[in-house]
Amino acid sequence: MVNLIERTFRTDRHQTTLKQELLAGITSYLTVVYIIIVNGAILSDSGIPFEAAVMATIVSSWIGCLLMGFWANAPIVLVPGMGINAFFTYTMVHDMGFTWQEALAVVVVSGFLFTAAAFSRLSILITTSLPDSLKKGITVGIGLLITFIGLQKGGIIVSDPRTFVAVGDLRQPGAWLTLITLMLILFLFARKIRGSFLLGILAATLVAKALNMEQVSPSGTEFLSLKPFLAVAGSLSLAKIATFPFWTATFALVLVLVFENIGLLQGLLKDKSKFLPAFQASALSTINSGFAGTSPTVCALESATGISAGGKTGLTAITTGFLLLLSALLIPLIQWIPDSSIAAVLIVVGGLMVQEVQSIPFSDLTEGIPAFITFTFIPFTYSIPTGIAFGFIAYAILKLVTGKAKEAPFAFYAITCMFCLQLILHP
Repeated sequence: MVNLIERTFRTDRHQTTLKQELLAGITSYLTVVYIIIVNGAILSDSGIPFEAAVMATIVSSWIGCLLMGFWANAPIVLVPGMGINAFFTYTMVHDMGFTWQEALAVVVVSGFLFTAAAFSRLSILITTSLPDSLKKGITVGIGLLITFIGLQKGGIIVSDPRTFVAVGDLRQPGAWLTLITLMLILFLFARKIRGSFLLGILAATLVAKALNMEQVSPSGTEFLSLKPFLAVAGSLSLAKIATFPFWTATFALVLVLVFENIGLLQGLLKDKSKFLPAFQASALSTINSGFAGTSPTVCALESATGISAGGKTGLTAITTGFLLLLSALLIPLIQWIPDSSIAAVLIVVGGLMVQEVQSIPFSDLTEGIPAFITFTFIPFTYSIPTGIAFGFIAYAILKLVTGKAKEAPFAFYAITCMFCLQLILHP
């Protein structure tokens, strides 16, 4: 059986082992599992029952990880995207007046359009039009965003009305546990000890449990029932499909999905030959999300932890997917994992990704400045597609005004125009 699995996922070719892939999958799971509760809570604000939203999150993530593992053989985890779930609830439902059933229809239609792009030459045009400097800038930007999220989760930085962010109270248990876990992981990682992320998470979890610091579910849910989920799954409504707001929301969602997934895959995948099938798996998973009853899945930032832990094949994603499925039975145990442990891992992973800044040609301002705008706008706007949009626009302007317009293909300028339109029409 082990030999069959290793042949199926070509572990020899990728210079990895079954044990290494399973360990990487567990690491990704421990850093991404918080999505189950958080996404459920955000979707419940749209009117979807909390238990149904949590189960929809689990089911869509499980199927998404299977698609990614078997179709693309890539170590990328697919879960409902943070930010996109807020767009679903607070923009489409609260601001634009859709019911949650109508918002799910937007997700499904967006998924079909995304899939049409992913399985056509359009996907090749999009990816080949992306300049190398912007690709590097996206990787660095994602690294900075991951670091920023880690610092927030760990209580190291907090919001401040005067300066937007400030140093948190380092005397708080969560903050000092983050710093101690960070030091432990850095020590283990520097010593090249296998499973350093996993060991750090487990150590922090034991300390948090001993000090009664575990997380609490917003509804007190301990075990999930299938009945609410079955009542929501497949409940999309096409009542507003002939209206302008429906297609405005769909257009905005397609752009976000396409470029957030492109950005994440470019930043996370070391084997670029897996990009296209991984992009296609992401698109198919979006359709499934709408039918399951949740906002769209995307490539998870936290996949970087599994990749840094040695994940190179789809076995990593499949392992994470099955652990997410088992989470329906393990909600009480999941709440033992403190934010501090996840935060420390994200900070280290962000630091590893930022190293790509060395490859950006800053001596050429038409390449370096757009890359700089990309990797600063991603964390500062808290949005990967927004950072990419401003990077595209800056690149196009600088190439045009310096007489270097021919250095970018026509498709690049067409995409830039779409970004401008999306920024203008963004609800």
